[in-house]
Amino acid sequence: MKLSKEHIGRLRELLAQPRQRIVIVSHTNPDGDAVGSSLAWAEVLRTMGHEVTCVVPNKFPYFLDWMPGIDEVVVFKADTEGRAARAIAEADVIFCLDFNAVSRLEILSDTIEANTTARRVLIDHHLSPDEGFDLLFSHPDSSSTCFLVYSIVEAMCGTEAITRSMAESLYVGMMTDTGNFAFSFLTPELFRAVAVLIEKGISIPDIYNSVYNAYTEGRARLFGYAINRKMEVIQDGTVAYMSLLENEMRRFQFQQGDSEGFVNYALTIKKVKMSAMFLAHRKFIRVSLRSRGDVDVNLFARKYFDGGGHKNAAGGKSFVSMQETIDHYIRSVKEFADDGLLG
Repeated sequence: MKLSKEHIGRLRELLAQPRQRIVIVSHTNPDGDAVGSSLAWAEVLRTMGHEVTCVVPNKFPYFLDWMPGIDEVVVFKADTEGRAARAIAEADVIFCLDFNAVSRLEILSDTIEANTTARRVLIDHHLSPDEGFDLLFSHPDSSSTCFLVYSIVEAMCGTEAITRSMAESLYVGMMTDTGNFAFSFLTPELFRAVAVLIEKGISIPDIYNSVYNAYTEGRARLFGYAINRKMEVIQDGTVAYMSLLENEMRRFQFQQGDSEGFVNYALTIKKVKMSAMFLAHRKFIRVSLRSRGDVDVNLFARKYFDGGGHKNAAGGKSFVSMQETIDHYIRSVKEFADDGLLG
């Protein structure tokens, strides 16, 4: 990944103006990378003297509650006082982190679009960013937005500007978006960055335990149910899928984030090359897709579920019933395989 010196210069010039009102927004169903990059970048901006508000459309997973500074993140859906809407309306600059289109903010999109004067800066690692940003740091070859933020801070301020709390936030995103460093652009530069974060005093075992070993009993039982009762393998054992309805999730006291990682599990089966998770919401079904090797689920998501993402991790939505969604998936997988795209 190579940052543009021109873009770094433009960002430095933008942030040189004193005490600006800045909002950092990230995507719906914020994950470790979205939250980690937002918290770290907010701390950088505050040290420059800016007034910063972090906003997410809906609640982040409970296993991120321990992260430094997370109490200051405003959850738009639960913001009865209107703090997020006011901050966005008054913002001089809006940083968009870990998503490539304002539409991905869903319930927050209109509020962002209503501010037509704020400069918008994109910091993201997804493919095909939308137009409409004044400055783009769009790097699909970055393993995470946290690694991209780390690289921007290094280029602008040097690694001496990174505090321990920033290092913890950045490591969460680097760890979670690579499956604990098992896939996705595992470059020497990434591991050099991790070495710097360790030098800042982070404890990798503590962070790992806080994120991956802090689930509820209900989540553990839901996982067992999903694997035992809901996982199906098709296409001669090379493709898998799971589905969960709202009443099934309620049986296990489902909380935001409880299904995290379910879609990856089928890929532990030797023959499986692609996996899907269908999660029912009130108005739609959220589709999560994962793959390994050359199977491009970004292409699959764009073609069949009006979505997108990365080559080996993507998603989309379905607005029909669960059974219709599954039937559509099975037909689409066959067509994808017939086109020679399943390897």
